[in-house]
Amino acid sequence: MLNSKQCEAFLAVAETGSFELAAERLYVTASAITLRVQNLEKDLGQMLILRERPCRTTQAGQALLQYLQHRRLLEQNLRQELTGYHPHSNFYQVHIASNADSLATWLLSALQDTLIQDKIVLKLQLEDQSQTHHLLETGQVNACISTQAQAIAGCVAEYLGSMTYRMVASPIFVQRWFKQGMHRDSLRVAPAVIYNHKDRMHSDQLEQQYGLTESSYPYHQIPDSTAFADAIFKGIGYGMLPEVQIADRLKDGQLIEILPEAKTEVALYWHHWKQQSVAIEKLGQALKQQARHWMNLTDS
Repeated sequence: MLNSKQCEAFLAVAETGSFELAAERLYVTASAITLRVQNLEKDLGQMLILRERPCRTTQAGQALLQYLQHRRLLEQNLRQELTGYHPHSNFYQVHIASNADSLATWLLSALQDTLIQDKIVLKLQLEDQSQTHHLLETGQVNACISTQAQAIAGCVAEYLGSMTYRMVASPIFVQRWFKQGMHRDSLRVAPAVIYNHKDRMHSDQLEQQYGLTESSYPYHQIPDSTAFADAIFKGIGYGMLPEVQIADRLKDGQLIEILPEAKTEVALYWHHWKQQSVAIEKLGQALKQQARHWMNLTDS
C-alpha cells in the first residue's frame, strides 16, 4: 500500500518542479517534503526524482506520476458523482425522482429560489408516486418524493404535506354525459381519463363507490400531467385532478366537482439518504419549508 503523504509530496514535487514549491503547496517544510520523497524512493527501491533545477522525474517516477494523476482524476470523478458538485461549472447536480403531478403543479415553485441561489441543476426522473422510492433504493436518484411513509434502510422519510384530489369534469361534459345525474349506468358509458396503468386513484373510487371495475367503462389513457388535465378541461373526459391545479377553475365554474365523496388526500414524503450532500440538504430544507404553502395545505 502506497503511503498517502509520501505520494502527495512526490506528486507536488513532480508537478511544481521544486521541493520548495511543493512545500508551499502542502503547507509543510521543504525538509519534510524531502524526507517523504526519500522514504517513498526507499520503499519502492527506485529513484523517482532527479534533483535538478527544475526537478525532473525518472522513468520510474514518470510511471508513478501518471498513476497518481489518474487516481486523483478517478477520485475527483467519484466525488462529483456522489456529491453532485462540478468545480468547472460551479454547479451542484442532483438526481431526484418525483411524481408527475408534483412537477406539474408546485415542485418547481417550491425549489426555484434554492436552485438559483445555490447553483443547483436538477436531473429529474418521473415515476408514479408510489414507486419513486424504488429509484432511490437502487441508487438511480439521490432523493425522491413518494407516498411511502416508511423509509428504506439507510434513508430518512420526512413528511411534506398532502395533495387533495377531486373528481371533476367540464360543464359541457356533465351536460352531455351526466345530465340525469351520476349513477352506475351513466358511468358505464362516460369516458374517463386515466394517467397510466399504475394510477389506481380513479378506478379505486369507482370500484368502491359503484362496484365498477376498469373494464366496465371507457377511458382515455394520457400519461402526461399537463395533457391529462387539458383533456378534462376540454371536455374529452372526466377524472381526478389535484386541487392546487384546479382551485380557480372550480371557483369560476369552468370545472364541476361531480363526485365529492371521491375526494382523496395523498400524503407526500421526502426520502433521502441519512448521509446526504450539501445540495440535497438544501433542497430538502426548501421543500419542507415551501411544499405545504404551494400545495395550499395544512396538516391533517
